[in-house]
Amino acid sequence: MFFSVQELEVKKIHFDVDFPPGEIDFEESQFRQVSQLHTEGTAELLSNTLGEIRVQGTFNVEMEVQCDRCLEPTRYPMANDYNLFYRPAPKVPAGHDVAIDEGEAQIGFYEGNGLELADVVREHVLLSIPMQLVCREDCAGICPQCGMNRNVGHCDCHARPVNEVWAALRDFKPGAKTGS
Repeated sequence: MFFSVQELEVKKIHFDVDFPPGEIDFEESQFRQVSQLHTEGTAELLSNTLGEIRVQGTFNVEMEVQCDRCLEPTRYPMANDYNLFYRPAPKVPAGHDVAIDEGEAQIGFYEGNGLELADVVREHVLLSIPMQLVCREDCAGICPQCGMNRNVGHCDCHARPVNEVWAALRDFKPGAKTGS
């Protein structure tokens, strides 16, 4: 669904859209959409602005992610609200940087005559995924020596002794005088 600035000048747009798995491109991320992504909300052109669009709504979806402890795929259901603002991208000659103030760091930019809903939702889904995901709270992870998934079985690996090359640093105290 495309939100055209010309259409938004006339009226607020209400949307209720389902994106089947594969329609929104999550390929470059480590996440895979495994259920229908449902989103609903409104898009409006804010008055007294130079083309600023506000998109607000909710989404729910189930994503498949890799557990950060055992590296096995796990499903992660997500439901979240969003309230996002977009401005027309500034016209800048190629190769030049644009300085933005702190308030603009919370605003997205769009090029052309509008904004694509799939891009808005994709961005918000990726930003809503927590930094660390585990398949379950008591996930045992993988063995650091042989790589075996400790949730499946136990290996015969033993903890390696600490390398004594670094032993002098273990007792180091900043500001203390050394023997030399």
